Amino acid sequence: MKAYWIAHVDVTDPVQYGQYTQRAPTAFALYGGRILARGGRGEAMEGRSTPQRSVVIEFDSYEQAVACYRSEEYQQARVHREGVAVVDVIIVEGIPPA
Repeated sequence: MKAYWIAHVDVTDPVQYGQYTQRAPTAFALYGGRILARGGRGEAMEGRSTPQRSVVIEFDSYEQAVACYRSEEYQQARVHREGVAVVDVIIVEGIPPA
Protein backbone atom coordinates (compact mmCIF):
# COMPACT_ATOMS: atom_id res chain seq x y z
CA MET A 1 0.00 0.00 0.00
CA LYS A 2 1.37 3.41 -0.94
CA ALA A 3 2.53 5.94 1.64
CA TYR A 4 3.18 9.64 1.50
CA TRP A 5 5.47 12.18 3.07
CA ILE A 6 3.54 15.38 3.66
CA ALA A 7 5.77 18.31 4.58
CA HIS A 8 5.01 21.92 5.37
CA VAL A 9 8.04 24.17 5.19
CA ASP A 10 8.81 27.80 6.01
CA VAL A 11 12.29 28.74 4.79
CA THR A 12 14.32 31.44 6.54
CA ASP A 13 17.53 31.11 4.49
CA PRO A 14 16.83 30.13 0.87
CA VAL A 15 20.51 29.86 -0.08
CA GLN A 16 21.33 27.36 2.66
CA TYR A 17 18.02 25.54 2.13
CA GLY A 18 19.09 25.06 -1.48
CA GLN A 19 21.84 22.78 -0.20
CA TYR A 20 19.13 20.52 1.22
CA THR A 21 17.03 20.55 -1.96
CA GLN A 22 20.08 19.57 -4.01
CA ARG A 23 20.82 16.53 -1.82
CA ALA A 24 17.46 15.17 -0.63
CA PRO A 25 16.24 13.89 -4.04
CA THR A 26 19.07 11.33 -4.03
CA ALA A 27 17.58 9.71 -0.93
CA PHE A 28 14.06 9.87 -2.36
CA ALA A 29 15.21 8.09 -5.53
CA LEU A 30 17.02 5.35 -3.56
CA TYR A 31 13.75 4.49 -1.81
CA GLY A 32 11.45 4.88 -4.81
CA GLY A 33 10.05 8.24 -3.77
CA ARG A 34 8.20 10.30 -6.37
CA ILE A 35 7.62 14.00 -5.76
CA LEU A 36 3.95 14.76 -6.46
CA ALA A 37 3.85 18.37 -5.23
CA ARG A 38 6.60 20.76 -4.24
CA GLY A 39 6.23 24.43 -3.50
CA GLY A 40 3.35 25.15 -5.88
CA ARG A 41 0.41 27.37 -5.12
CA GLY A 42 -1.37 26.55 -1.86
CA GLU A 43 -3.89 28.02 0.53
CA ALA A 44 -4.81 26.92 4.05
CA MET A 45 -8.56 26.43 4.11
CA GLU A 46 -8.71 25.49 7.81
CA GLY A 47 -6.29 25.30 10.69
CA ARG A 48 -2.77 26.65 10.57
CA SER A 49 -1.63 29.38 8.21
CA THR A 50 -0.38 28.49 4.75
CA PRO A 51 3.29 27.42 4.79
CA GLN A 52 5.69 28.84 2.21
CA ARG A 53 6.11 25.37 0.72
CA SER A 54 4.08 22.19 0.84
CA VAL A 55 5.62 18.94 -0.38
CA VAL A 56 4.01 15.54 -1.09
CA ILE A 57 6.22 12.54 -1.90
CA GLU A 58 4.75 9.15 -2.79
CA PHE A 59 6.41 5.83 -1.86
CA ASP A 60 5.35 2.30 -2.73
CA SER A 61 5.01 1.38 0.96
CA TYR A 62 4.96 2.84 4.44
CA GLU A 63 8.13 0.91 5.23
CA GLN A 64 9.98 2.50 2.30
CA ALA A 65 8.83 5.97 3.33
CA VAL A 66 10.06 5.49 6.90
CA ALA A 67 13.31 3.85 5.75
CA CYS A 68 13.98 6.82 3.47
CA TYR A 69 13.51 9.30 6.30
CA ARG A 70 15.78 7.31 8.60
CA SER A 71 18.41 6.64 5.91
CA GLU A 72 21.93 7.97 6.15
CA GLU A 73 21.46 9.67 2.77
CA TYR A 74 18.41 11.61 3.88
CA GLN A 75 19.83 12.48 7.28
CA GLN A 76 22.95 13.90 5.60
CA ALA A 77 20.72 16.08 3.41
CA ARG A 78 18.53 17.07 6.37
CA VAL A 79 21.50 18.59 8.20
CA HIS A 80 21.58 21.32 5.56
CA ARG A 81 18.10 22.60 6.45
CA GLU A 82 18.59 22.65 10.22
CA GLY A 83 18.26 26.19 11.51
CA VAL A 84 17.21 27.57 8.12
CA ALA A 85 13.67 26.20 7.86
CA VAL A 86 10.76 25.33 10.11
CA VAL A 87 9.54 21.94 8.91
CA ASP A 88 6.72 19.54 9.75
CA VAL A 89 7.02 16.11 8.12
CA ILE A 90 4.29 13.50 8.45
CA ILE A 91 4.37 10.04 6.90
CA VAL A 92 0.91 8.66 6.22
CA GLU A 93 -0.20 5.36 4.76
CA GLY A 94 -2.54 5.52 1.78
CA ILE A 95 -5.79 3.62 1.44
CA PRO A 96 -6.20 0.39 -0.54
CA PRO A 97 -7.38 0.83 -4.13
CA ALA A 98 -11.13 0.57 -4.52
